[in-house]
Amino acid sequence: MNYIIKSPLLLKSTIALPSSKSISNRALILNALSGRPQAIQNLSDCDDTEVLMKALDFENCNFDIKAAGTAMRFLTALLSTKKGSWTITGTERMKNRPIRLLAEALKNLGGNVEYMEKDGFPPLRIHGCQLLGGKISMSGNVSSQYISALLMIAPLMKEGLTLELEGNIISKPYIHLTIELMKVFGVDTDWNEHTIHIRPQTYKPVAFTIESDWSAASYWYEIAALSKTDIVLEGLFEKSLQGDSAVRRLFRPLGINTAFTPKGVVLSQANRETKMMEYNFEDEPDLAQTFVVTCCLLHIPFHFTGLQSLKIKETDRIEALKKELRKLGYQLKDSCNSILIWDGSRCQAETDPIISTYEDHRMAMAFAPTALLRQQGITIANPEVVSKSYPHYWEDLQKAGFTIEQQ
Repeated sequence: MNYIIKSPLLLKSTIALPSSKSISNRALILNALSGRPQAIQNLSDCDDTEVLMKALDFENCNFDIKAAGTAMRFLTALLSTKKGSWTITGTERMKNRPIRLLAEALKNLGGNVEYMEKDGFPPLRIHGCQLLGGKISMSGNVSSQYISALLMIAPLMKEGLTLELEGNIISKPYIHLTIELMKVFGVDTDWNEHTIHIRPQTYKPVAFTIESDWSAASYWYEIAALSKTDIVLEGLFEKSLQGDSAVRRLFRPLGINTAFTPKGVVLSQANRETKMMEYNFEDEPDLAQTFVVTCCLLHIPFHFTGLQSLKIKETDRIEALKKELRKLGYQLKDSCNSILIWDGSRCQAETDPIISTYEDHRMAMAFAPTALLRQQGITIANPEVVSKSYPHYWEDLQKAGFTIEQQ
């Protein structure tokens, strides 16, 4: 199935954003670890969170988390601490997303994790027990979800955990988010430069409400930048735990102001301050697709670094961006598996391009706003992928005035 997205004649502007998936999934794990789980308010209704909620019922010993990378990493760690024998698997793409670093770290801490098919990849067989813990080292230049998974179970380890992060640490805001949420649930953490220490402690059950998702907000910032209209986004707050709240700062040079209100934010137009954008996305990798597409359509060359984690996301996002933007006439270059560059080079665009989404929700959501600058609109393949993080994205576009036709 494809969707043909066409630009609105009049863009309506008040959007109720989905809840934060990152906070929801961490809160679910911490709530489960508290021993007496409380009801969590305003949980995300995306696929990833629903899969995790279902798994945490522990109705059987075999878990299929489909395409949910967060659930794979967090559950692998959690199940390592829970007595019993478990298996965890997912989609074919998930079976090709590496998990060796986390699995081997768990083994070094006293865990029992086996690869059921391909060495270093899911599916896994896990025999849960109390982990001994202690001191281990891990590269900081890996997915922060590996690190967060270990941190959240650290208080349950007999000796606690001292985690030495080697080299450059990427996605720091996500690690910070995990630590702050652990604090909400009663656990103290000591993070000193490259060393994180967590002593044995007990989580406390608490009532908790999830804030709206700044990652989802990024697509509306893109729409605002491409449409020259004011947009109201509900449920966002200035003092956010989410690293992707940096989107408000990053869009300012692209001509978008952010004003906070008691209910959320108002996006309004300002003078564009940049003719070339350079940024290191190590801390906000999920924003990269939004800015790559936005800059191309605004004819703003860019040099984006810190994109190494994009290679192991739902798809290889670096290659996906290059292929799909070429369909629209933009020639991107990459290097070192972590850099994307556009110097303004153009090529012949396809007459009626169909944007492939590669089972990646962020490809669909980042490319849909390109309809604003295309008279014939844009066709998005497999649009259902947005359910991974923003299930009502297409409905929200329609509410805002976009036309969506099924093909």
